Amino acid sequence: MSPEMLFNLLWTSLLQTLHMVAVSGLVGSLIGLPIGVFLATSARGELFPAPKLNQATGLVVNAARSTPFIILVVAIIPFTRLLAGTSIGTTAAIVPLTIATIPFFARLVEAAVRDVDKGLIEAARAMGATPMQIVFKVLLAEARPAILLAFTMTLVSLIGYSAMVGAVGGGGLGDLGIRYGYQRFMPDVMLAVVVVLIVLVQLVQSAGDALARRFDKRNRKS
Repeated sequence: MSPEMLFNLLWTSLLQTLHMVAVSGLVGSLIGLPIGVFLATSARGELFPAPKLNQATGLVVNAARSTPFIILVVAIIPFTRLLAGTSIGTTAAIVPLTIATIPFFARLVEAAVRDVDKGLIEAARAMGATPMQIVFKVLLAEARPAILLAFTMTLVSLIGYSAMVGAVGGGGLGDLGIRYGYQRFMPDVMLAVVVVLIVLVQLVQSAGDALARRFDKRNRKS
């Protein structure tokens, strides 16, 4: 394979991967964020006590998280076909990627919110803040750096997941590595795909870390 052809294949596959990761990461995180906040604030004695609903939501989240991704992709093929009109291709791959993102990000958000100093919550209550004001002005504000890191971790995981959907015709870098690097015995293509994935992960992680540091009040104070 000529270098020009390899570059064109890598570029097209990279754009497909970025499209899958960006859309599924954004949609899944937007859905997972309120679920994570609810899990952190709805236990007994919390801001919105609803222990039974909290347990039920936690069970669903745990069940979704414990399902291996490749099995999830196959299991929801009818649902994917219903939403996307097909079960293969980049657009179809966004459906299982988004579903996998929701419980993963929700648990990370829950942990980030629970780490907020309880003293800040009590101080806000003492000043007459409503539960919703506490959520938006205290919990989410204080947990913002941790949530940004959680979003970064989610994107990194999605890059790995997007490579997996290549095994079932999902497109992207994973599909390129399997079709050319593995099935056609082209180790140079496989090596190039691995290098691009490593660079992509490093760029996402570095950008996420830098953004989290920027919003970390402790760094600004120092």
